[in-house]
Amino acid sequence: MPFKKFVEIGRIALLNDGPNAGKIAAIVNVIDQNRVLIDGPTSGVLRQEFPIKRLQLTPIAVKFPFNAPTRIVRKELEANKVNETWESSTWSKRMAVKAKRAGLTDLDRFKLRKAKSARNKILAKALNSKKRTLRKAGKL
Repeated sequence: MPFKKFVEIGRIALLNDGPNAGKIAAIVNVIDQNRVLIDGPTSGVLRQEFPIKRLQLTPIAVKFPFNAPTRIVRKELEANKVNETWESSTWSKRMAVKAKRAGLTDLDRFKLRKAKSARNKILAKALNSKKRTLRKAGKL
């Protein structure tokens, strides 16, 4: 399987560090082998230089010219519906679930454990009754 997520102009990246952690931004320019210029007008990320080591490249990419101004970046991101694509991705959904789980209180975790236990009892009961009927019929 060939490598597909290159550091390139127009690549959408997830920021891992700083006040904008968890937001997405587009790479506008590659400054050197360690830093890039990013801009995320639709997600609230200001145009800034950012270390590549603190980025996670996504499979989403858009086309705009080298060093494009923020208005052109915004227009391309909205035209390609990047925010909707990101929100519908499993990566984004998994991040939301992790954040929700991390925000649970002790009582919430207790309630969740009890609900899972009740669900598993219902499933086990249904499965055992199915097995019992199959055994009586001689098919198991």
